Amino acid sequence: DRIAKFDAAAVAASYGSVSAVTFVTAIQFMEQSQLNPNGYMAIALVIMESPAIIMAVLLANMLRHESNNAATSKVPSLKNILHESFTDGAHLLLLGSMAVGYLSGEAGKTVMQPFSGDLFKGMLAFFLLDMGLMVAKNFKEAKNNSITLIAYASISPLVHASLALGLCILFGISLADTILLMVLSASASYIVVPAVLRYAIPEANPSIYFGLSIGITFPINILIGIPLYAWLAQTLIRT
Repeated sequence: DRIAKFDAAAVAASYGSVSAVTFVTAIQFMEQSQLNPNGYMAIALVIMESPAIIMAVLLANMLRHESNNAATSKVPSLKNILHESFTDGAHLLLLGSMAVGYLSGEAGKTVMQPFSGDLFKGMLAFFLLDMGLMVAKNFKEAKNNSITLIAYASISPLVHASLALGLCILFGISLADTILLMVLSASASYIVVPAVLRYAIPEANPSIYFGLSIGITFPINILIGIPLYAWLAQTLIRT
């Protein structure tokens, strides 16, 4: 079955963006494996989040102008939509925390250690439990999607991670940073993009772009993907 154009734009935004939850889980996995990535990979997380949203918004606006009833439908202005994509609360939190970390340096890290270090694993556990409940709620809706979409949600993480691995080998990126870039490339957005798309592309069906990402791609990455990407990188990159 062919997916609707607005749904296609929403899926593209979800899978073109990245997941902070998957990224943080990968950091925890790597710390347990004595792999220490550079701190600037958190900047890559923030940078990789917005372009897919902007592209999906532009695609949706093009589709609206092509539609016969575009003149009568109330569509938010492009300026407002772009403003929404850059000022979403979760996105601002990432940008703000990066700025605070840069300005405060090692002194700030020491002060925040009880919160961002000691309590972090417990908060992550609760958050992952909540995400697991969301997976269970959206799994039935995800199963109702076409076989092609389900196959894409299942296979795309490995394909995207493999592309990232190839580029990292080409440019000589370190092992730890390669693993994180593979995880980012394999992930899809489960928080920021759905929040923005709900306003920016109301024509899209949330059960498709959210159901696929949270119901299929998220558990694949958490349960299988992260250790698989680490193994592939360690096998192909000589340190």
